[in-house]
Amino acid sequence: MDVSGGRGQPRPGNDESADHTGPEAQAPGGTGDAPTTPSAPTPADDTDGRPEGPTPGPGAPAPEGGTPQDSGAAPDHDAHGPGHDRHRTPAHTEPPVDHPSHAPAGRPEHPDHPFAHSGSGKGQPPERPEERKRGGLLMGRPFGVPVYVAPSWFLVAILITWVFGGQIDRVLPELGAASYLVSLFFAVAFYASVLVHELAHTLAALRFKLPVRRIQLQFFGGVSEIEKEAETPGREFVLAFVGPLLSLVLAGLFYLGLLAVEPSSVPGVLLAGLMVSNLIVAVFNLLPGLPLDGGRMLRAVVWAITGKPMTGTVAAAWVGRALAVCVLIGLPLLTQSGALGSDAVDNVGMDTVLDALLAAILAAIIWTGAGNSLRMARLREHLPELRARTLTRRAVPVENDTPLSEALRRANAAGARALVVVDAEGRPFSLVREAAIVGVPEHRRPWVPVGTLAQDITEGMRVSAELAGEELLDALRSAPATEYLVVEETGEIYGVLSAADVERAFVKAMARPS
Repeated sequence: MDVSGGRGQPRPGNDESADHTGPEAQAPGGTGDAPTTPSAPTPADDTDGRPEGPTPGPGAPAPEGGTPQDSGAAPDHDAHGPGHDRHRTPAHTEPPVDHPSHAPAGRPEHPDHPFAHSGSGKGQPPERPEERKRGGLLMGRPFGVPVYVAPSWFLVAILITWVFGGQIDRVLPELGAASYLVSLFFAVAFYASVLVHELAHTLAALRFKLPVRRIQLQFFGGVSEIEKEAETPGREFVLAFVGPLLSLVLAGLFYLGLLAVEPSSVPGVLLAGLMVSNLIVAVFNLLPGLPLDGGRMLRAVVWAITGKPMTGTVAAAWVGRALAVCVLIGLPLLTQSGALGSDAVDNVGMDTVLDALLAAILAAIIWTGAGNSLRMARLREHLPELRARTLTRRAVPVENDTPLSEALRRANAAGARALVVVDAEGRPFSLVREAAIVGVPEHRRPWVPVGTLAQDITEGMRVSAELAGEELLDALRSAPATEYLVVEETGEIYGVLSAADVERAFVKAMARPS
């Protein structure tokens, strides 16, 4: 294998590449559960992943009159990394009524994308502008974690105001139209308690030094987006349990407040509604199936017994799927039978349709969350296969004023697919971007110096050849770029790592069965 030495000279290396692909053009996209995915990974050039014999450099024409080989820049990256946990808290659109109407909490949904941007500063990575746009309205940063209200929250606020306002009007008819103003206050107060539930997850995560990207309040409750998985089953259990525990504490506090006021007054109706809603949130989230908090607790228990987190995930995910089926079938039956406290209904009317729709939505969310948990667990199993050393492209050193055509000729001759610009001492200071090479017509390449196509190497763009798995992805997230300089522990150049190559390897790992 040809790699560059510390002074820019080729030196022999260790042929360990396994999943290398050439710089074929890629369409932008995400991976895993992202809306779009990159093109399927192409076969490696040889068994070690590095080209055997003279092969075209990035964007270079193939030797002996071959056709140019193009490559696009690395695709735009989604906001969620592979170690991304989402804790969902179900809201309850009809608090005083007998059934919950929002989605589960504690959902271990990891980002499916290896290039979620992250940063430093108390473990809270900054978000990109498009990510903030998707997050909704920024309400504040408690404990340094941004809290967003999604546009869908306003829909559920209107729904709660309408439903609860009608119930208040029946209990306190003297309020008239003001009952809907009281109902709106209830909607805000209830989502404040949902925020407390999510902050419990967040504080536990920060206590365990797990970075939290953001909290989002949305139609189906709240989501705490935690960047990494807990390291032990004990921490996993605590991280999941604190949310329902806080909801139970809030329900108890609202009950104590209810004892001090007149039940038929405005404060009494509000406190009763908040007590019942938080109790439902806590109980529902304690059900033992992913993606609920109870599912994460079950996962932690199985993990502790077997010593295998994947076994815990599989068990809790399948219990979650069974739970989804039970919700789909059982919730409408319980509501119609009057077992949840309402009168039994013999005829099929609008209430029956709404109950069935609610059950279908909840069942779909639970089923999908359980499936996502399985996919993300499989990804974590395969993450160690992503190694910088095996994905790195051979590189040749060139000086700043070297014509592009000459640089590509040297790359072809050395069987390399990347260009590193070095100074007179052989120290690397910039990388020639693939996308820039593609943009230069072949007839102009003899007159274009490589320095005009290069990107300066920042500290974050230097990665160790020993990085693998989440450590590698964390390094790439901390300094988003299309190419990275890979160096040995001695500081010698090992080669160039393309974000597109990691992207393809990531997709390939996701597709491989456990």
